[in-house]
Amino acid sequence: MAATPRIPRRILVLDVGGSHVKFRFNARGPIGKFVSGRRLNPARLLAGLRPRLKGRRFEAVSIGYPGVVFRGRIVAEPHHLARGWVGFDFARALGAPVRIINDAAMQALGSYAGGRMLFLGLGTGLGITLILDGQIEPTELGHMPYRHGHTYEDYLGERGRKRRGTKKWRRRVAQITAHLKAALEVDYVVIGGGNAARLKHLPAGARRGSNRNAFVGGVRLWQLRGSVLPARARRGGAR
Repeated sequence: MAATPRIPRRILVLDVGGSHVKFRFNARGPIGKFVSGRRLNPARLLAGLRPRLKGRRFEAVSIGYPGVVFRGRIVAEPHHLARGWVGFDFARALGAPVRIINDAAMQALGSYAGGRMLFLGLGTGLGITLILDGQIEPTELGHMPYRHGHTYEDYLGERGRKRRGTKKWRRRVAQITAHLKAALEVDYVVIGGGNAARLKHLPAGARRGSNRNAFVGGVRLWQLRGSVLPARARRGGAR
C-alpha cells in the first residue's frame, strides 16, 4: 500500500478577491492584505505579495481564485480582475508546489461541517459552491440567468446591491437562498464573503460564515483525496 503523502507543514494561503488579496500562513497568525481591483494580473499580484512576505519560508501554496478552475487549473479569465491568469505558472513564480481552487470553494471548504452544504459567497461577485458528503462541487451558478435577462450575480453581487439598495438586496438574498436550498436539497447553507456582514437577519436554514475560513480551506486543500475531503478533516480544523 502506498504511503499517504505528507501534508506540508507551512502553507501560504492566498485569497484573491475582487477588491483585496489576503494572505496568511496556514490558518493562524496575522492576515496580510493589499488592494486588487480591475488592474490586478498575476505579475501585479506577485509584485504586491513579495515585499510583504519579507523572506518568510513556505513549503506549499494554496490559491483561491475568483473564476473558473477545472482540475486545479485556471481555465477562464476573471470577471473582476485584469487578464493574464490562464496558463500562468504560479509554481514556478513562487518556487513551491501550488494548488488552485475557486475562491468561493476555498471558503466553502473551510466552512464545511459534514453532510450536504450550499455555500454562498457574497462579495464583489457571487460565488456558489456545493459540498455533498465530502465531495466538492464548485459551480458557476452565479453567472446563470435569474430574472429579466440578469444573472444571480447581477442581483446578489456588489453592483446589484448598490443599484437596487441594501434593503431590496437583503430580501433578494433571502429569496434566492430559499430557492437554491430547496432546489439543491442541501442540509444547510453557509453565507460568507465580505457582504455577509450587511445582512441583518440570516435566511432560514443558513448560518454565517467567516472570511477567515478561506484560510482553513486553503490548508484543507492539501488534505484532499481527489475532490473528496476525508472525514477526519471534515470534523477538525486546520492543522
